[in-house]
Amino acid sequence: MKLDIEQYRMVKEALHERANLLEIAPHLSAPLPIMLPIYKWWQLPYYWVGIKLYDLVAGSNCLKSSYVLSKSRALEHFPMLQKDKLVGAIVYYDGQHNDARMNLAIALTAARYGAATANYMEVMSLLKKTDPQTGKERVSGARCKDVLTGEEFDVRAKCVINATGPFTDTVRKMDDKDTTAICQPSAGVHIVMPGYYSPESMGLLDPATSDGRVIFFLPWQKMTIAGTTDTPTDVTHHPIPSEEDINFILNEVRNYLSCDVEVRRGDVLAAWSGIRPLVTDPKSADTKSISRNHVVDISESGLITIAGGKWTTYRSMAEDTINAAVKAHNLKAGPSRTVGLFLQGGKDWSPTLYIRLVQDYGLESEVAQHLAATYGDKAFEVAKMASVTGKRWPIVGVRLVSEFPYIEAEVKYGIKEYACTAVDMISRRTRLAFLNVQAAEEALPRIVELMGRELNWDDSKKEEELETARKFLYYEMGYKSRSEQLTDRSEISLLPSDIDRYKKRFHKFDADQKGFITIVDVQRVLESIGVQMDENTLHEILNEVDLNKNGQVELNEFLQLMSAIQKGRVSGSRLAILMKTAEENLDRRVPIPVDRSCGGL
Repeated sequence: MKLDIEQYRMVKEALHERANLLEIAPHLSAPLPIMLPIYKWWQLPYYWVGIKLYDLVAGSNCLKSSYVLSKSRALEHFPMLQKDKLVGAIVYYDGQHNDARMNLAIALTAARYGAATANYMEVMSLLKKTDPQTGKERVSGARCKDVLTGEEFDVRAKCVINATGPFTDTVRKMDDKDTTAICQPSAGVHIVMPGYYSPESMGLLDPATSDGRVIFFLPWQKMTIAGTTDTPTDVTHHPIPSEEDINFILNEVRNYLSCDVEVRRGDVLAAWSGIRPLVTDPKSADTKSISRNHVVDISESGLITIAGGKWTTYRSMAEDTINAAVKAHNLKAGPSRTVGLFLQGGKDWSPTLYIRLVQDYGLESEVAQHLAATYGDKAFEVAKMASVTGKRWPIVGVRLVSEFPYIEAEVKYGIKEYACTAVDMISRRTRLAFLNVQAAEEALPRIVELMGRELNWDDSKKEEELETARKFLYYEMGYKSRSEQLTDRSEISLLPSDIDRYKKRFHKFDADQKGFITIVDVQRVLESIGVQMDENTLHEILNEVDLNKNGQVELNEFLQLMSAIQKGRVSGSRLAILMKTAEENLDRRVPIPVDRSCGGL
């Protein structure tokens, strides 16, 4: 609308790169239809023109042509949409990918073409030497540190490229401590919710939220991902999602979903904050207006910096950077060959590859689909490592947690993909931490055991990995803010009738009127209705509600739980569901009175 030529070029470039990404990594990326719901008649032609221009700019790279939906058709595609005042909707197509796996595929592909790759490597300082011709200092390498072992060593190079995202200015200041900052970091929070919040194959976008930010609501990995925020932040290795940002996203989502769908805080299964390395004028204070375009900067000492940009344009960013390096340092290189170059797993992948995994190895269909979509044509290597289940079906493929298709063989294969820590495995090899923090914590002991066996960890190292991964889940993946929805200071806001009802339910377990229930009480009730549950599971269930961690659940703790559930701050409480189910079973066993029928026969 502002006829900004820079923005036009950026969009044009991004659309070209999007098409290339879909071609070179078809197993990790796919087109996704995204709906813009329209609630005012005048917005329909306004957004339609904008989206059609988007199609026009894409040209031959257009995934599929956008189209308009009537109100009834929009609700048919997105039944949970707010229907009051809905005029219609516009649907356009964009690309979606598995970002962590895409990042890994790029690194593995580079390694296969001869690149020397190393993770957990920190740059301590830049090395310099004097150019004999000019007498000026030139960057000639870096002092590096292996973070896992503490070992330090020098790496010499003809050219050093600084591609460190939000840490861009940290490295630039190693070169020149007086240099002006060119990067202004911005935090973006995302949340993951159950898959039933969105259709399986349709996303939703609001281009103008209550405060002018864009928010999206998309199906992802069979769950629903919502975001994002855009706020200035400090650079840190451990960004933490705030409760304020989580609630902002939830409130915006509520505006677009039907009142029949209760958007609950307790349904946030994971939340995280990412740092965007936006290129900006150091004097700018508004990160919302900053262009996502990239810049290549060459310092006086020859340090080349690539900053800004976006995920979609990573390849063209790399090409521009290498072109600058070749020119600035008189390096020998041919033209770029990365357009159309398949990434690891993409060359022999096909949409039906998973069927061969099912037929040849006896994997579950869901697991086979997951392996094919994650590893592409390398999925067969993972399948060969899969353990026998001992069941009639599936024959192989022991799951790490029952509700997700990740299997134990992926842990062993992940080590071949440079995984060094348990955090690597739950977040950057599998996506478990991003999909459900509780499920990730449940899988951790087994993951650490498998990694320890492969990497020869002793007991102290295993304990260290467990503790580090749990801290990661607690602080960086939203477990802390999720657990804080129910604390020993939580307010009880229940009607007197609700309190009486919940007290009766509690006393069905607390038969001795002690004022608290223990594992023994729960086992007694379950046995009376013919339900068997092992003691470890029961301990976990009670521990979720035992706020003061004294090994028992007091009446007050139970009422705090039920109040939090009513408010939507907590969902999926195993104890609440178990006690309700047990109460219903006990009530069904009460003898039916027959005195009004003269005693019956």
